[in-house]
Amino acid sequence: MSSRSPCSIPTSRPIPLKSSVLRTALVACLASAVTWTAVAAPVDDAVTELQRGWEVARYQAPAAEREKRYEALAERAHKVSQGFPGRSEPLVWEGIIVSSLAAERGGLGALGLAKQARTLYEQAIDLDGRALDGSAYNSLGVLYYKVPGWPIGFGDKERAKTLLQKALALNPDGIDPNFFYGEFLVESRHAEEAIPYLERALRAPARPGRAVADSGRREEARALLEKARGR
Repeated sequence: MSSRSPCSIPTSRPIPLKSSVLRTALVACLASAVTWTAVAAPVDDAVTELQRGWEVARYQAPAAEREKRYEALAERAHKVSQGFPGRSEPLVWEGIIVSSLAAERGGLGALGLAKQARTLYEQAIDLDGRALDGSAYNSLGVLYYKVPGWPIGFGDKERAKTLLQKALALNPDGIDPNFFYGEFLVESRHAEEAIPYLERALRAPARPGRAVADSGRREEARALLEKARGR
C-alpha cells in the first residue's frame, strides 16, 4: 500500500530560509503529514481486516457458510470504501469480495454482482492502479475471462489478457498474477504456455500476514500445474 505523504513544496527558485512563505509552507506540510498518517493507519487496518475475513471465508469456512460470509464482508467493505473515498485499496478488496460472492452464488443472478465488481476495480485503477501491486488489474482481468461473453455477459478474452499482463508487469514474481495468468492460459487451451507461470507462482515469496491465502493459492497452483502437464 502506498505510504507517501501528499506534502511537497515545489518551487522553481530557491526560497530564503527566513522567508515567511517557506515558514508557512513548512507549517502546512507538517499539518498535512500528521493528517496523512492519521488517515493511512486506519485505512490500512480496515483493509487488513477485510483481507483476513476473505481468506477465512475462501480457504477455511465450510462451503455451506461461504455465501453468507461474503455477503457480510461485502457490506463491511462497502462501508470502508465509503469511509476512505480517496483510497484505491478498499475498492480493490470490495471488488474481490463482491467477485467472490458472485462466483459462490453462480448463475445469471451473479452477473449483476460481476458488473458491480468491474466498476469497483475500474474506480480503483482510476485512483491508483499500482496499489496492492496492481491487484485491481489482475482481478479485473480475471473477471473478463471468467464472465461469459456477449450476448450474456461482458467477458472478453483479449481484454483479460491485456489486464493480466499489466498486473504481471507490475508484480512479476507475485503468486497471484502468475497463478491467474497461468489459469487464463490453461482455460484458453494453451496449457503448455501456462507451466512456467504456475511454477513461478509456487516459487513466489511469502507475503507478510498472508499465510492462509498463500497456502491456499499454492494448493490451487499445484493442482492446475498437474492439469497443465496432462497428469
